[in-house]
Amino acid sequence: MRVVLSLGGSVLAPELDGGRVAAHAAAVERLVHEGCELGVVVGGGGVARKYIGAARELGADEVALDRLGIDVTRLNARLLRAGFGEGVEPTLARDYETAETAVARGNTAVMGGVTPGQTTDAVAAVLAESVGADLLVYGTGADGIFDADPAVEPDAEQFDRLTPDELVETIAPMSRDAGASAPVDLFAAKLIQRAGMRTVVLDGTNPEAVVDAVLTGDHTGTDVVPAGSTEPSYWAH
Repeated sequence: MRVVLSLGGSVLAPELDGGRVAAHAAAVERLVHEGCELGVVVGGGGVARKYIGAARELGADEVALDRLGIDVTRLNARLLRAGFGEGVEPTLARDYETAETAVARGNTAVMGGVTPGQTTDAVAAVLAESVGADLLVYGTGADGIFDADPAVEPDAEQFDRLTPDELVETIAPMSRDAGASAPVDLFAAKLIQRAGMRTVVLDGTNPEAVVDAVLTGDHTGTDVVPAGSTEPSYWAH
């Protein structure tokens, strides 16, 4: 099974904790050993936001800020790669072509951001479409998609299952509200809609929860299921 996994920077490294990174690296290793072909996209998280905030105070333009954020995502990708042991052949990619080639060869592609104006959410969706992934998984700080930001609205209701069209309809209002946040950004949601990509959005802070979601489909997050799609083959095991 071919899978693209997006790990938010706030999931992988909310602070520099080698043990946390090692646990996520071990989860990736287990998926590889189970036979999954993997692309892993790592976000910047709070560290990136701090750098961007400081650079904005210094007068940096938006493209420079985006590039700074990309640098942080790539540092996080290197940190994850450092946690892999024997049996995993990671390729640190800075562009889609390198990542696609690695996945096609059976290596594990690890990457951060690619270009200004594009989040790592979108990078993961582009990579998933380009490699023909069976499943795209977003490991975020929220356990799925809600009808409002649960950090702001304690009574926000979680969706167990959405179509790609419903995902876009749900995310779009959140992207317009100042200060609101969604576990997947609108551009990524539209890419998922375009590709008809089977997707899982879940709380990724527990690496084993990510493994279970990939291998069995068992999770407490939100499934995004295109019309007519079939379940990944591993879920029948």
